[in-house]
Amino acid sequence: MDLDAGRATARAEAALACLQLIRSRRVGAVTYHRLLAEHGSAGAALAALPGIARAAGLTEYHVCPAEVARHEMAGGRLAGARLLIHGQPGYPAALMDLPDAPPILWAKGDPGLLARPMVAMVGARNASSLGLRMAGRLAEGLGAAGQVVVSGLARGIDAEAHRAALATGTVAVMAGGLDVPYPEEHAGLAADIARNGCLVSEHPMGLQPQTRHFPQRNRIISGLARAVVVVEAATRSGSLITAKNALDQGREVMAVPGHPFDARAAGCNQLLREGAVLVRGPQDVLEALGIEAALPAPAMTAKPAPPLPGPQPAARPLHEIAAVHSLILARLGPSPLAEDQLLRDLALPPATLAPALVTLELEGRILRQAGGLLSRLD
Repeated sequence: MDLDAGRATARAEAALACLQLIRSRRVGAVTYHRLLAEHGSAGAALAALPGIARAAGLTEYHVCPAEVARHEMAGGRLAGARLLIHGQPGYPAALMDLPDAPPILWAKGDPGLLARPMVAMVGARNASSLGLRMAGRLAEGLGAAGQVVVSGLARGIDAEAHRAALATGTVAVMAGGLDVPYPEEHAGLAADIARNGCLVSEHPMGLQPQTRHFPQRNRIISGLARAVVVVEAATRSGSLITAKNALDQGREVMAVPGHPFDARAAGCNQLLREGAVLVRGPQDVLEALGIEAALPAPAMTAKPAPPLPGPQPAARPLHEIAAVHSLILARLGPSPLAEDQLLRDLALPPATLAPALVTLELEGRILRQAGGLLSRLD
């Protein structure tokens, strides 16, 4: 028992030293990793830091006090967050190869999502109605295929992507502390993500986001993901910064095309001219990543309805056919849903579902789109 207690104490001291090092003046992510490589541990780097500062001409240099780091740890625990340290269990493997990987991350919610495959979705804050619908459609389809959707909790495309992926898994990377949602009107969405997804930040609790924090946040969004999908973006926007980060990090960049006269589409069209993958729906993203379209949905999907008894659809009484139509229409909405997902949700035999879908399509009550996606029209 004493041995276990000693190991726990050593781990706590090492975590404290890591936090002190990254919170010390003039130590950013790249410097942190260089110091660790040169000195072998955060504790040794902390001891050497004042001498390094003096050699660089900095007088009266002091490392971050242990009490300040302890206060940050206490604030994280009080907020229900978990501290993830670079190179230690629980830290996202996707970030490990980045030269400027965040040395520490605070995570609130389900940190297990950080180990699952992710696709980032970013776009305009002043998104169009069409852009918002596209973001929701992409997030739903990607989530149904087992991908976690990561974004930045911003207005517009980010928020729509988070909402559409709440049921299947979403990660929000925040520019300030986890307890400081930005913008303020997304406090409810942040709470939903904390319950059903995961909030992530490299900053301490209580930190108000400033302009310089957003590009730093964007590198984490792109770093966590296998690909970044830009839905709408102006030629000079944070979304294009995220796309550039993705290219620098060796991630795939994809974009939804838009009308040439719409300034919100100019950035996407520019990315496409430069070689980004053109995205018309979730299927395009999955194909570019080499993912089979008919992956099983995560366990958080709605409970399937019991299968309807009886013979094949052609021999069914009219009231049973009407019941099948009602089940389909109740499940579908304006946001597109994969036909495979509908089949799983309703637990209907394909021979029963297929003719019902054809009938509803001919009646103009549902719309069939590329990639096997269905939506309700009435």
